Amino acid sequence: MGQRGFWDEQQRVEKLKTKKPVLERLSQSIPWESFRPLLERGYAQERKSNAGRRRIDPLILFKMLVLQQLFNLSDDDTEFQVNDRRSFEEFVGLGVMNDIPDATTIAFFRERLRKAGVIEELFEKFEAYLRSQGLEARGGQIIDATLVPVPRQRNSREDNKEIKENRMPEGWDENPNRLQQKDLDARWVKKNGINHYGYKNSICIDVEHGFIRRYAVTPANIHDSQMLPMLLDPENTDDYVWADSAFAGERFEDLLDLGGFESCIHEKGSRNHPLSDAAKERNRIKSAIRACVEHVFGCMTMSMGGKMTRKIGLEKNKAWWGLKNLTFNFLRYLLRANRAFALA
Repeated sequence: MGQRGFWDEQQRVEKLKTKKPVLERLSQSIPWESFRPLLERGYAQERKSNAGRRRIDPLILFKMLVLQQLFNLSDDDTEFQVNDRRSFEEFVGLGVMNDIPDATTIAFFRERLRKAGVIEELFEKFEAYLRSQGLEARGGQIIDATLVPVPRQRNSREDNKEIKENRMPEGWDENPNRLQQKDLDARWVKKNGINHYGYKNSICIDVEHGFIRRYAVTPANIHDSQMLPMLLDPENTDDYVWADSAFAGERFEDLLDLGGFESCIHEKGSRNHPLSDAAKERNRIKSAIRACVEHVFGCMTMSMGGKMTRKIGLEKNKAWWGLKNLTFNFLRYLLRANRAFALA
């Protein structure tokens, strides 16, 4: 093969663009500029003088956070990948002659958005956009939760006992560097005989379109059913609510009835009172619809780099998973847009 010339490289770039990769379609389909006012508010800070480096466009940093969630990258990996990959560089709106924001800048930007409470507003902003595109919540709603693993803490039994009782172990406050590496909010929970450590991402999706409409992030030991009032979506055009047997019980049925919802929650057997064949058949029919929420968690696990989260503390995990849920909705919107195009 001969030496490649400039026009050969240009042809290669154009050929790649014709393949319509995910990042190219995200760039074209998501209304990025509509997020700018919120990003500006979250990133705003007073400058003592006009000296120093010019501030980075917050939309560039926001797209880097989206990339981070698409592939479950650390801040350092995000910096490296944007430097290394042409598609990442073009997606965030930078060229080969631009400086790439470093890992510290990415982390700083995410923290500013968190402290300003902007991440939840970004999620709601895209929800409003979906409604404007005729993708409002329809067909009822499905509620479920997934465990979010975080790195396990190597604490003594005494320290864990103090943490479980929401007290700081003795001596920890004397070493600030050590303390900032300790997660005082993550909890242990046993599921199907296996111990898990971390948090939970509880979500509500609509049946017809499959978008996440509401979410809540909690320590792992909080029971799924406690999040039901926070997750119910009154904007859904239909009243049906699907959930697994963790939400079964008279008080939850009463809560749904009080809110004007119609329960499609799985029935639950008990010791010496197993489910009848008729109840099992009803659960089987409900599962055909309820299983749609598992596709959301499957996408996060298989297509978005997994659920392992390396953030310390409940508030930082809320911010991380708020961005993760928003990014999932971006991908879901691409899928719906492709279907609409195919049917046109």
